[in-house]
Amino acid sequence: MIRIIALIILVIPGALAALGIKLMRDMTFGILQAPFPNLWLQFLVGLIFFIGGLGFVAGFILHRDRKRNKVQPKFKKY
Repeated sequence: MIRIIALIILVIPGALAALGIKLMRDMTFGILQAPFPNLWLQFLVGLIFFIGGLGFVAGFILHRDRKRNKVQPKFKKY
């Protein structure tokens, strides 16, 4: 059960990152999605979703590896 919860915790930010990539790609091709009035706003929201989702997943993996002592010395917390 705990692994399923951890998977869900990782899937939601991953889906947000994928949505961010889609929004940025649509802006590149000039496709305006419904809730956004401008292409630049759509790109900015997509960039925020992508960086936020990727940062969350990367932080989760770094935290897990720090607990298991599997990181290089420069990434260890002192």
